[in-house]
Amino acid sequence: MENRELEELKKELEETKRKNMELSGRITELEDEKEEIKDNLDRIKSSKAYKLSKPLRYVRSQVKRVTQYGSVSAVSDKVKSKNRLKKRYKELGTLSFPDKDKRLAEEGKEFDERIVISILVPLYNTPEDFLKEMIDSVVNQTYKYWELCLADGSDAEHSYVGDICKKYSENDKRVVYKKLEKNEGISGNTNACYKMATGDYIGLFDHDDVLHPSALFKYREAIDEGADYIYCDEATFTDGDINKMITVHFKPDFAIDNLRANNYICHFSVFKKELLNETELFRTEYDGSQDHDMILRLTSLAKKVVHVSGIYYYWRAHAGSVAQNINAKTYAIDAAKRAVSDHLKTNGIYNTSITSSRAFETIFRLKYAVTGEPLVSVIITDDTKDCSHALENFNTYSNIEIIKESDFANEIADKNIFAKKNALAKKAKGEVLFFLDGSLKVCSPDIVRELLSIAQREDVGAVGGKIINSAGKIEHASVVIGIGKDKAAGLVHNGFDKKYIGYMGRLCYIQDTSAVVSDMLMLKKSDFEKAGGFDESFEKAFSDISLCLNLRRIGLLNVFDPYAEGVSDKPQILLGCDDEAYMKDLETFKRKFAKELEDGDPYYNDNLTKESLDYSVC
Repeated sequence: MENRELEELKKELEETKRKNMELSGRITELEDEKEEIKDNLDRIKSSKAYKLSKPLRYVRSQVKRVTQYGSVSAVSDKVKSKNRLKKRYKELGTLSFPDKDKRLAEEGKEFDERIVISILVPLYNTPEDFLKEMIDSVVNQTYKYWELCLADGSDAEHSYVGDICKKYSENDKRVVYKKLEKNEGISGNTNACYKMATGDYIGLFDHDDVLHPSALFKYREAIDEGADYIYCDEATFTDGDINKMITVHFKPDFAIDNLRANNYICHFSVFKKELLNETELFRTEYDGSQDHDMILRLTSLAKKVVHVSGIYYYWRAHAGSVAQNINAKTYAIDAAKRAVSDHLKTNGIYNTSITSSRAFETIFRLKYAVTGEPLVSVIITDDTKDCSHALENFNTYSNIEIIKESDFANEIADKNIFAKKNALAKKAKGEVLFFLDGSLKVCSPDIVRELLSIAQREDVGAVGGKIINSAGKIEHASVVIGIGKDKAAGLVHNGFDKKYIGYMGRLCYIQDTSAVVSDMLMLKKSDFEKAGGFDESFEKAFSDISLCLNLRRIGLLNVFDPYAEGVSDKPQILLGCDDEAYMKDLETFKRKFAKELEDGDPYYNDNLTKESLDYSVC
């Protein structure tokens, strides 16, 4: 039996060698083809015809940009945004570091309680420059009560890692170093760091990244606010210079649906050590996405998750890092899917399909399962045959009743649009209400099931989908309060092409939001009634936004699902107008939700523009 297995293994080895030889030959052929194509391209570019066609190629490129961004003005806004971003990048790097006076003020501040933050850094063959920059960024913190726990799994060829760490440790006892007997991988090495930690809070830091000098000071202030889990915004840099940023990520406050779809929290995670009394730190089966797994578990246990707004973490992009190329660690994708799946099951959510989205392989499209088959009451105002016909004939969810405004025209004719919706909702027999504007053409036969799978959750209030117009431009993709023309409620990503992936991929995953519009809005009837239904004091606008904010006030989430899609050419009133009714509604909205407007939208970021709807940096 053993001889037969050995022979089979030899055959497999020979076959593998043969395939490798074939692939090597093919690589050589492709390299030759590449050189030939390059030579041909060089000849074309040097030709007279190519030079004469430059104006035409420029026009074509501009047409392509207009198609992508929606209009000439949108392209102009994008150009201005990019120029503004270049300027902001400079301000977010070393120019943002505290000057002498600010450093002295931060260093001299005495907090009521001495809290030590233990920063865990697993080391493995870390390049010398990266290692020194990482350690220096901790040593130079303005908050002095920290310890840096370095667990070194480097091989013998990288013994300099230990030499460097020992020198730092000799000069500063807060730097604690341990050489591991063997490399135990990301999770094992980090767990070794944790065993070294004596602090009250734990911070997770990558061995090749850099902290802003005020990072721990800002986090210590958050701890005084009662935070037991903290994270911040971050920038990705290249060429060994944090001023050479290739992207900045201004994040929302804690948003569970966003976190399930992608690890937007990522860096710089600091949490109360006591949270680990109820769970593990890193689990080796999630190596590659161990952070995502841990963040999902710990934020579920945390009483208060605080987002520190501002760039306090610099993520180095280099060959082999996840920041540079997710394909360098393809195993991270499967590990992240397992982490999300386990988290959902722990929270009683089963049979969820998790696939990579078109935005990025670790930004996931979650497709939840519907529990049971509750009756859904579809309430259609301004009904057209297209809307109701699609639901009656092509909808895959059968247990629906359709309630149309046209069937009760005489009874509700004198009411405003929101009073009509309330009146029709009272006639509904279903435990779930699905409000649709009759101008909307349903694109997906799964739209009811798609939205219902989210609306059923106990923690969810309203859920809405993406609305595009017949030209293929986005009309609605969730609402951010406090931005736009009137600084009341803005339709983010409005006017962009329907294929646009959105800021940091936000048009490709289910996410928490402050509000969605009632042109496509689903929620449980019981929650609709608890929130008071549509506020009929609004005549023309904002009552749907008011409903969503009232749902938030009673502790429920509102969710945007880009995979529920409809087409409508009806103008969106939230883009602003100047008639008397709208201006009255605007004044009413600002009065009733003054606190929410003052606090800012938790699913946006105060470093992003309040003027436009494109998530550009202000």
